[in-house]
Amino acid sequence: MTAHTEATPTAASSIGDFLDALAARQSMPGGGAAAALTGAQAAGLISMVINFTLGNAKYANVEAEMQTYLERSEALRHTLIGLADRDVEAFNAVAACYTMPRTTDAEKAARSAAMQTALKGATNVPFALADECLALLRLIEPVAAKGNVNVVSDAATALYLAEAALQSAIINVNINLKALKDADFVAAGTARRAALLADAAQAYQVAKTACEQTLGVTL
Repeated sequence: MTAHTEATPTAASSIGDFLDALAARQSMPGGGAAAALTGAQAAGLISMVINFTLGNAKYANVEAEMQTYLERSEALRHTLIGLADRDVEAFNAVAACYTMPRTTDAEKAARSAAMQTALKGATNVPFALADECLALLRLIEPVAAKGNVNVVSDAATALYLAEAALQSAIINVNINLKALKDADFVAAGTARRAALLADAAQAYQVAKTACEQTLGVTL
């Protein structure tokens, strides 16, 4: 297991450099970082739809509302891209535990405890990513319903990207919960996952319906 410890922050990387790193024989960046970048792209598309709505006389009645939505989408975009780097950091913390000595019982116990702590951190990051994607799914509905109809197809693309990012984050949640020994943490995480997925399914359907109604097509 090879950790990529000297990565350029994702927000400062070119697309080509990020994809080269993603394709390389190294563990990071991986699926979590890719999911975060996918979510950030979804947020960027929503911002684009809003920017094409703002300043358009046809949509003057939703100008103030759209400005508020833009602040949200941009905040989500920056948070999501930051989560790509947090995913790398969380993985590196787990990877570091594998290098800890385990010759004596005391060393084995210390290593196990450190691993469990790192795994909790590695669970919280994809949970945070899923939460941000849920917030984005909820934002898509009003933007698709009231935004510039000429670019609502981009909101529909954002819908699929946000959903993909959320589901990808849940993969990492599931893997880490499986490896954790803290029964209370696992129980809380399992309940949180179930609630999040239920909320996401509802938000996805509402946003999808809004896109379909505005575009006049079935997605």
